[in-house]
Amino acid sequence: MKQPTKIVVLVINCLQGAGAERVVLTLGQGFYELGYQVHILRFKPLVEYELSPDLNYHILKFKPYKMILGTKRGEKVFARAVDKYILNNIGQPDIILSNLMPTDSILSYSRLPNINYVIHNTLSLLYKFDRANQGNKSKSRMINIYAKHPCICVSKGVEADFIETFGNITPTTAIHNPIDRDNIRKLAEAFVPEYQNYIIHVGSFKEAKRHDVLLKAYAQTDQSLPLLLLGEGKRKSDMKSLAVELGLEDKVVFLGFRENPFPYIKHAQFKILTSDWEGFALVIAEALALGTPVISTDCPSGPSELLPKNNLMPMRDVDAIANKLSQAMNNPQQFQSAFDDALLPVKVAKKYIDFIETSPSPNLHGV
Repeated sequence: MKQPTKIVVLVINCLQGAGAERVVLTLGQGFYELGYQVHILRFKPLVEYELSPDLNYHILKFKPYKMILGTKRGEKVFARAVDKYILNNIGQPDIILSNLMPTDSILSYSRLPNINYVIHNTLSLLYKFDRANQGNKSKSRMINIYAKHPCICVSKGVEADFIETFGNITPTTAIHNPIDRDNIRKLAEAFVPEYQNYIIHVGSFKEAKRHDVLLKAYAQTDQSLPLLLLGEGKRKSDMKSLAVELGLEDKVVFLGFRENPFPYIKHAQFKILTSDWEGFALVIAEALALGTPVISTDCPSGPSELLPKNNLMPMRDVDAIANKLSQAMNNPQQFQSAFDDALLPVKVAKKYIDFIETSPSPNLHGV
């Protein structure tokens, strides 16, 4: 008698935007290749990614509940609707993976079994928690949410920060994000960029990425290679002004958002990251999959787990970053680093299964 196909449901607010959304789709593909029936459930219709026909996609809109009932009550009522939708339209899941707020908060009210949270960020830095202030309402609320189910952190640094911030409130593990190396290499062949012999930075113009530090450090080099900045964000106009102020307007190219960034990464002399914090640093692993050298700040989680010490720089140290930039401009290949096959989607999905099958669920009384 044939065994029934196991079901995994990956839940996220939408499929528009940053790395976590892409991770959900890549991880789903890994589960599919392991024989799972994969369902992606989102609470907003927004999509910015090409969707694989191997996966099943669902939309259940949260906005009407939030508008009528307010956020907190809306989440409680909506969680019941999510449970009912999953059981009626998908079946009884073997695994449910919740990704990012507000999804994590909503699923904290779910009565379904086998829920695990995926922690994509260094939460104390993302939410600017003051660890001395134990009365922080936001922090207390997050403890209530994350104590209800096991947590899978996308790097060892994220896990260490989670435990230091919230305590040992639930079973945790660190599993790196999956990288679809074959697909990335295929996408990188789509075209040859109009630029040659350049440095690339890929990331949204937001505080954590520290474009200001990057521009100030780059200004201290001989600028023998132009610097391409790929991304959008609210700090972009400020960074354009800073580039002019530093006399870099002819050397720095603001590329904006590109649906396929991989040809730019592949053909770069090297990639740079100057972040104050990352969760996993997906862009580093993607660059390594394309054989592109990478230098990065040694922020609390991510880069040091993917790169050798020689490739790392102290955060916010403009002089040290300028020095490393100059070294890389003179000889990019000294910062070449190997891609780790353990990041392939099937291997990452298998680690998820191993953890979920062996981790005890926290006490759910009072949910």
